[in-house]
Amino acid sequence: MQYRFIESPVGSLLLAGKLHAGKTDVLHFVGFPEGKGKFFPEDHWREVDGSFTQAEDQLNEYFEGRRQVFELKLQPSGTPFQLQVLTALQEIPFGETRSYLEIARSIGRPKAVRAVGAANGRNPLPIVIPCHRVIGTNGSLTGFGGGLAAKAYLLGLERGGFSLTPPRI
Repeated sequence: MQYRFIESPVGSLLLAGKLHAGKTDVLHFVGFPEGKGKFFPEDHWREVDGSFTQAEDQLNEYFEGRRQVFELKLQPSGTPFQLQVLTALQEIPFGETRSYLEIARSIGRPKAVRAVGAANGRNPLPIVIPCHRVIGTNGSLTGFGGGLAAKAYLLGLERGGFSLTPPRI
Protein backbone atom coordinates (compact mmCIF):
# COMPACT_ATOMS: atom_id res chain seq x y z
CA MET A 1 0.00 0.00 0.00
CA GLN A 2 1.29 3.44 -0.89
CA TYR A 3 0.24 6.75 0.63
CA ARG A 4 0.74 10.47 0.80
CA PHE A 5 -0.70 13.42 2.66
CA ILE A 6 -2.43 16.38 1.02
CA GLU A 7 -3.54 19.66 2.54
CA SER A 8 -7.24 20.58 2.58
CA PRO A 9 -9.54 23.04 4.36
CA VAL A 10 -10.36 20.26 6.87
CA GLY A 11 -6.70 19.50 7.57
CA SER A 12 -4.05 17.18 6.23
CA LEU A 13 -5.75 14.21 4.55
CA LEU A 14 -4.09 10.83 4.15
CA LEU A 15 -4.64 9.22 0.74
CA ALA A 16 -3.70 5.54 0.51
CA GLY A 17 -4.10 2.79 -2.01
CA LYS A 18 -2.38 1.00 -4.83
CA LEU A 19 -0.37 2.69 -7.55
CA HIS A 20 -0.36 1.17 -11.02
CA ALA A 21 2.22 2.34 -13.54
CA GLY A 22 0.48 3.60 -16.64
CA LYS A 23 -2.97 2.91 -15.17
CA THR A 24 -5.34 4.69 -12.84
CA ASP A 25 -4.36 4.63 -9.17
CA VAL A 26 -6.82 2.82 -6.91
CA LEU A 27 -7.79 4.70 -3.75
CA HIS A 28 -8.46 2.53 -0.67
CA PHE A 29 -8.45 5.07 2.18
CA VAL A 30 -8.92 8.74 2.97
CA GLY A 31 -7.96 9.58 6.55
CA PHE A 32 -8.63 12.67 8.62
CA PRO A 33 -6.13 14.44 10.89
CA GLU A 34 -8.61 14.50 13.81
CA GLY A 35 -11.63 12.65 15.19
CA LYS A 36 -12.58 9.00 14.96
CA GLY A 37 -11.45 8.99 11.35
CA LYS A 38 -7.89 9.81 12.32
CA PHE A 39 -5.86 7.37 10.34
CA PHE A 40 -2.16 6.62 10.22
CA PRO A 41 -0.18 4.69 7.63
CA GLU A 42 0.81 1.20 8.67
CA ASP A 43 4.51 0.41 9.13
CA HIS A 44 4.77 -1.62 5.92
CA TRP A 45 3.18 1.13 3.76
CA ARG A 46 5.40 3.26 1.55
CA GLU A 47 5.10 7.04 1.21
CA VAL A 48 5.23 8.10 -2.43
CA ASP A 49 5.50 11.80 -3.18
CA GLY A 50 3.44 12.90 -6.14
CA SER A 51 1.11 9.91 -5.96
CA PHE A 52 -2.68 10.01 -6.15
CA THR A 53 -2.61 13.22 -8.18
CA GLN A 54 -6.03 12.55 -9.71
CA ALA A 55 -7.55 12.18 -6.24
CA GLU A 56 -5.74 15.30 -5.05
CA ASP A 57 -6.92 17.30 -8.08
CA GLN A 58 -10.52 16.18 -7.66
CA LEU A 59 -10.52 16.88 -3.91
CA ASN A 60 -9.11 20.36 -4.58
CA GLU A 61 -11.84 20.95 -7.18
CA TYR A 62 -14.44 19.79 -4.64
CA PHE A 63 -13.14 22.15 -1.96
CA GLU A 64 -13.08 25.00 -4.49
CA GLY A 65 -16.74 24.34 -5.33
CA ARG A 66 -15.97 23.15 -8.86
CA ARG A 67 -16.68 19.40 -8.44
CA GLN A 68 -19.83 17.65 -7.26
CA VAL A 69 -19.07 14.05 -8.27
CA PHE A 70 -15.79 12.18 -7.88
CA GLU A 71 -14.54 10.09 -10.79
CA LEU A 72 -11.91 7.96 -9.13
CA LYS A 73 -11.15 4.26 -9.05
CA LEU A 74 -12.07 3.19 -5.52
CA GLN A 75 -11.64 -0.02 -3.59
CA PRO A 76 -13.35 0.32 -0.24
CA SER A 77 -13.12 -2.55 2.20
CA GLY A 78 -15.89 -3.89 4.39
CA THR A 79 -18.48 -6.59 4.86
CA PRO A 80 -21.11 -7.09 2.17
CA PHE A 81 -23.56 -5.07 4.30
CA GLN A 82 -21.05 -2.23 4.78
CA LEU A 83 -20.33 -2.14 1.06
CA GLN A 84 -24.08 -2.01 0.38
CA VAL A 85 -24.33 1.04 2.66
CA LEU A 86 -21.34 2.67 0.95
CA THR A 87 -23.03 2.17 -2.41
CA ALA A 88 -26.19 3.83 -1.06
CA LEU A 89 -24.14 6.78 0.23
CA GLN A 90 -22.83 7.39 -3.28
CA GLU A 91 -26.42 7.86 -4.44
CA ILE A 92 -26.98 10.91 -2.19
CA PRO A 93 -26.83 13.94 -4.49
CA PHE A 94 -24.38 16.76 -3.85
CA GLY A 95 -25.85 19.33 -1.47
CA GLU A 96 -28.51 16.98 -0.10
CA THR A 97 -28.70 14.88 3.03
CA ARG A 98 -30.38 11.64 4.05
CA SER A 99 -31.11 10.19 7.46
CA TYR A 100 -29.79 6.86 8.66
CA LEU A 101 -33.38 5.60 8.46
CA GLU A 102 -33.68 6.70 4.83
CA ILE A 103 -30.45 4.87 3.99
CA ALA A 104 -31.67 1.74 5.80
CA ARG A 105 -34.93 1.86 3.83
CA SER A 106 -33.10 2.45 0.54
CA ILE A 107 -31.15 -0.80 0.96
CA GLY A 108 -34.26 -2.74 1.96
CA ARG A 109 -33.30 -3.02 5.64
CA PRO A 110 -35.57 -0.51 7.43
CA LYS A 111 -34.84 -1.97 10.88
CA ALA A 112 -31.06 -1.79 10.43
CA VAL A 113 -30.72 1.90 11.31
CA ARG A 114 -27.99 1.33 13.90
CA ALA A 115 -26.11 -1.03 11.60
CA VAL A 116 -26.30 1.61 8.86
CA GLY A 117 -24.84 4.12 11.33
CA ALA A 118 -22.02 1.75 12.19
CA ALA A 119 -21.28 1.05 8.52
CA ASN A 120 -21.38 4.78 7.77
CA GLY A 121 -18.88 5.36 10.58
CA ARG A 122 -16.50 2.76 9.12
CA ASN A 123 -16.42 4.39 5.68
CA PRO A 124 -12.78 4.10 4.55
CA LEU A 125 -13.22 6.81 1.88
CA PRO A 126 -14.94 9.78 3.53
CA ILE A 127 -15.66 12.85 1.42
CA VAL A 128 -15.24 10.78 -1.77
CA ILE A 129 -17.98 8.42 -0.54
CA PRO A 130 -20.10 11.12 1.12
CA CYS A 131 -20.87 9.80 4.59
CA HIS A 132 -21.00 13.44 5.75
CA ARG A 133 -24.36 13.71 3.96
CA VAL A 134 -26.02 11.39 6.50
CA ILE A 135 -27.70 13.12 9.42
CA GLY A 136 -30.05 12.21 12.26
CA THR A 137 -33.75 11.75 11.55
CA ASN A 138 -34.41 15.00 13.42
CA GLY A 139 -31.96 16.85 11.15
CA SER A 140 -29.15 16.97 13.70
CA LEU A 141 -25.52 16.52 12.80
CA THR A 142 -24.43 13.22 14.22
CA GLY A 143 -20.98 11.68 14.53
CA PHE A 144 -18.43 12.04 11.77
CA GLY A 145 -14.96 10.55 11.47
CA GLY A 146 -13.39 13.95 10.83
CA GLY A 147 -15.30 15.61 13.69
CA LEU A 148 -18.56 17.55 13.68
CA ALA A 149 -16.86 20.82 12.71
CA ALA A 150 -15.53 19.18 9.54
CA LYS A 151 -18.97 17.68 8.80
CA ALA A 152 -20.65 21.08 9.21
CA TYR A 153 -18.01 22.62 6.94
CA LEU A 154 -18.52 20.01 4.20
CA LEU A 155 -22.31 20.34 4.32
CA GLY A 156 -22.03 24.14 4.24
CA LEU A 157 -19.63 23.95 1.31
CA GLU A 158 -22.09 21.79 -0.60
CA ARG A 159 -24.97 24.12 0.15
CA GLY A 160 -23.12 27.08 -1.29
CA GLY A 161 -21.70 28.35 2.00
CA PHE A 162 -18.25 28.96 0.57
CA SER A 163 -17.68 31.78 3.06
CA LEU A 164 -17.73 29.29 5.92
CA THR A 165 -14.51 29.26 7.89
CA PRO A 166 -12.74 25.91 7.74
CA PRO A 167 -12.63 24.13 11.10
CA ARG A 168 -9.54 24.64 13.20
CA ILE A 169 -7.59 21.41 13.11
